[in-house]
Amino acid sequence: MARKFYITTPIYYVNARPHIGHAYTTIACDTIARRQRMLGADTYFLTGTDEHGQKIERAAQAAGKTPQDLTNEVSAAFRGLWDRMGITYDDFIRTTENRHKVRVQELFRRIRDNGYIYKGTYTGQYCVFDELYVDAVGPGAPCPECGRPTETVHEENYFFKLSAFQDKLLELYTKQTEFIRPETRRNEVMSFVRGGLRDLSISRSTFSWGIPVPDDPKHVIYVWLDALANYITAIGFASSDKADQQKFEKYWPADLQMIGKEIVRFHCVYWPAFLMAAGLSLPKGIMAHGWLLFEENKMSKSRGNIVRAETILDVLGSDALRYFLLREIVFGQDGSFSFDALVQRYNSDLANGLGNLASRTLTMITRYFRGEVPYPSKQAAHGASDDAIAELAGKTIAECNALFDQYQFSRALETAWGLVAAVDKYIVDNEPWALGEKHDEQSLARLATVLYTSAEALRIVTALAHPVIPEATAKIWMQLGLGDIKQFPVSELKWGQLRLGTRLGNVQAVFPRADKSAIERMQKMEEQQASVPATEAQPAATGTGKAAIATQTVTATPAQPAKAAAIIPDGKIGIDDFAKIELRVGQVKLAERVKGADKLLRLEVDIGTEVRQVLAGIAEAYAPEVLVGRKVVIVANLAPRKLRGLESNGMIVAASPEGGKPILCSFLEDVPVGARLK
Repeated sequence: MARKFYITTPIYYVNARPHIGHAYTTIACDTIARRQRMLGADTYFLTGTDEHGQKIERAAQAAGKTPQDLTNEVSAAFRGLWDRMGITYDDFIRTTENRHKVRVQELFRRIRDNGYIYKGTYTGQYCVFDELYVDAVGPGAPCPECGRPTETVHEENYFFKLSAFQDKLLELYTKQTEFIRPETRRNEVMSFVRGGLRDLSISRSTFSWGIPVPDDPKHVIYVWLDALANYITAIGFASSDKADQQKFEKYWPADLQMIGKEIVRFHCVYWPAFLMAAGLSLPKGIMAHGWLLFEENKMSKSRGNIVRAETILDVLGSDALRYFLLREIVFGQDGSFSFDALVQRYNSDLANGLGNLASRTLTMITRYFRGEVPYPSKQAAHGASDDAIAELAGKTIAECNALFDQYQFSRALETAWGLVAAVDKYIVDNEPWALGEKHDEQSLARLATVLYTSAEALRIVTALAHPVIPEATAKIWMQLGLGDIKQFPVSELKWGQLRLGTRLGNVQAVFPRADKSAIERMQKMEEQQASVPATEAQPAATGTGKAAIATQTVTATPAQPAKAAAIIPDGKIGIDDFAKIELRVGQVKLAERVKGADKLLRLEVDIGTEVRQVLAGIAEAYAPEVLVGRKVVIVANLAPRKLRGLESNGMIVAASPEGGKPILCSFLEDVPVGARLK
């Protein structure tokens, strides 16, 4: 019987459409799943969407839709993108599905019946945007995570006895050192747990968009217990169907659960505690990757720096995105994304690297040997350089497999492309095109050896790279005359398996070189997309978009329960709409005129966390030199736009008197740079 391998992505919160931050996690999981299948494992790959919570309820109301209609729309966008990218998931779970709802209720019952749930009350501040209870005092106090006003909540809740699991969790982390990876995340979690665990609120009664608590339907199960349970509900936990029961017994516990680093606490503290309380096995390992940064900032809609995966798919294809993310970023650490870097990596490694090696090798075999893999000479035409390539290929196989096993994708690909570079040099040194113009027996024997060696090295790199760039490698494999690469047992990969006389397929380029216009097209597509209205965006680190569960806290002053935001008529907006506008205090560090524009100034403005380039139409009112050092108000979450070929990342707030020049908003008192206006 084949060993099993069960891998999961976090399920993605449906408050925004997918972008490459979400794609990053999914691509990593798909790469691992594809490789496990090539290793012969009975692999099960789960992804899906998280669809409950107050934030969804309010977003739907603001959009004039039902919560179910909104979640159907956004969940379909995720699934559609994964299908377009060829993601090989085995199941796509939605938390609004009935199979999930009834099984979550059974999980709640088990935890309750085991004595780990009790009823209590909670009073404190709640951030709807982050779906987070926060340590803040007073109505409207700012959320420490996002700065938006919080709401005072007083309600009866069910609480989970998280405090009972502190010692058990620390024992888990100590004995199973690879339960949390990388080590930096493990250390963070252990520090958090050693600081003391408080009991958690796991129900809400102030909104209804969720799964009802068993035997007490005025409460809904809090979104994090609901969402985390997907990893077991999708494979048949608590099902009455025998086939589902067998599936659960077969695949649970998960072998690997992939998450973004911002949701480590929920998966590495709360999730194992819930499972312990229910008497269920724990996953074997949880891997947390870093954030994907754009211009050194985490991607989010509020920053206006979201990049859609579709833009890259349209211009360069899925393999380009997959290769870039896994080669460019050291897995587990934060990594940067830019269109320039993407195209540069695509051209250097894919077009000029693997693509060029495949094209030149297979084209010469077609030309000189009628499209059949030639016989490598073992006589005088065989030399030390041929043996060196064979030896390097063997080392590459061993090193790549070891690195892939450790999820060190970047180093594994670097190692594989080291073989590509070596074969390129080998071809240049041996000049097969010159050998092909000669007709003596010695030259033809040498030519056969060089092209066989090149083709065999190409085959090995193609097999190793297939989980990362599946489309191109499948084409190269077919061009090598080897059939379906998905069926190849990569664990048996070794030098010399390319059979002599193998008939090549139709040779075509797999990675056409990209010119500078590719960057311009992608940038233009993103600029156009930025002007399209969208729902509030999820953080790009790709985990579930909620940030915390309530800890039980008692305050002296009860308040009215929070209510869902209403749509306000007559052109007025509600406090929730105003809270979306991020106004910050900035200080002008540089000011200069924009060439060819009478009214525009280019400003560099320090807003505390970064220095932004902002273009402002105030040149007729202010000389550049008088602005340097001045504090201004900036709209910090405005989508970027281009003016006169320059990108503006924000807007300076000014009054515009009728018929007069603009007057910048300013302050009488000293206000710190970066302070938020509310």
